[in-house]
Amino acid sequence: MLMEYRLFQSGDDLRQVSRIYAQSWKSAYRGIVPQDYLDALPEDRWVKPLSRDVDCLWLAFNGTLPVGAATFGPARDKAMAGWGELVSIYLLPEYQGKGIGTALFQKAVHSLQNCGYTNLYLWVLEENHNARRFYEKMGWKPNGDRLSALIGGKELIEIRYIFTTS
Repeated sequence: MLMEYRLFQSGDDLRQVSRIYAQSWKSAYRGIVPQDYLDALPEDRWVKPLSRDVDCLWLAFNGTLPVGAATFGPARDKAMAGWGELVSIYLLPEYQGKGIGTALFQKAVHSLQNCGYTNLYLWVLEENHNARRFYEKMGWKPNGDRLSALIGGKELIEIRYIFTTS
């Protein structure tokens, strides 16, 4: 499968990108996030939030179909001022395990480094063991920071992973 990777362009459809997020959530967070919440997720849920960050959005395409997305940018957390943040990596479920997420991850990290960030972080759900293994394999480590999030009526814990190149 020949994939194309590129930054978001003005002709790209944010509804298709939002669909990637929704489908990925429904797959990756099964058994973590309450199922009724996942079942009710609208596919256009992320259109508006994504529209604010299109300059920091890598996409993976299979032909003309977007199948994966990675968002990144300067730290949203004031306590991490001067750091770069990897916000998300999502793939359509049928494209997982094919190296596409790794490629998107690397492109987002390189984009942050090209912007001068030597210290990077991300948040991941504590119960998302697959993602945590992936980040650890890529050299990222939890730093002990924890954040409580209420998703679908269930309290979930996010943990911060960091990566430093300095």
